[in-house]
Amino acid sequence: MYKTLVVGANGQIGRLLVTQLLDQSRAVRVMVREASQADFFRHLGAEVVIADLEQPLPDKAFEQCNKVVFTAGSGGHTGAEKTILIDLWGACKVIDMAVKHHVAHFVMVSAQDAGDPDNGNPAIRHYNVCKHFADEYLMHSPLAYTILRPGRLTDEIASQRIQTYPPIESGQRMISRSDVANCIAYCLNSAQTKEKIFLLFHGNQTIRDALI
Repeated sequence: MYKTLVVGANGQIGRLLVTQLLDQSRAVRVMVREASQADFFRHLGAEVVIADLEQPLPDKAFEQCNKVVFTAGSGGHTGAEKTILIDLWGACKVIDMAVKHHVAHFVMVSAQDAGDPDNGNPAIRHYNVCKHFADEYLMHSPLAYTILRPGRLTDEIASQRIQTYPPIESGQRMISRSDVANCIAYCLNSAQTKEKIFLLFHGNQTIRDALI
C-alpha cells in the first residue's frame, strides 16, 4: 500500500493533518526529528521515521510513498540561519528525495507573502525569501505539486469556509490551522489542484469550491 509522508508532522498543522488522514483510513508515515515525538504518532496508528532536515535524509522515509506533504518550519523563535537550513535547504532536500522516489504529488505549505517577499512583512522577509525559493525549486522540479500559501495562522475551530484571494483589510488575512489541514487533505485527494498555487484565507466558499 502506498503511503503519504508528512514532513514536519509534529507541528500544529502536521498533527491535525495526520489525525485527519488516519481518520480517513489513509496509510501515513511521519517524519519527526526527535525520538520522543514518535509515541504520539504510533499511538494514532502512523508509521514513524526519525530524521533531521539538517542532516542527509534516509531513503526509508520515502520508500513506498506516492504523496509527500512538507509542513515543516524552523519556528518563529529561531534565527535566519535556522530558517535557511529548514525552510529552504530542508525543503529542497525533501523535494530531491521525492523526485528520486518518483512521488506522484507533493503538497508544499508555504507562506502568503512567498510570491512577493519585498512587499510582505519586512520583519520576516528572510522567511518569505526562503519560502519563495523553496516554492520555485519545487515548481522547477519534475514533481506534480500543489503550493498552499496560508495567511496568518490562528487556533480557531475549522470553519470549512475559505477564500483564495486576500481580504481587503490586512487584519482579516488569516486562517485557522485546522482549515489549512483540511485544505491539505483535500488537495491530496484532488488531481485538479495539481500544478497550482493557492492563497488561503478565511472566507465564505467551501474548500471544494475554492480550490479549483
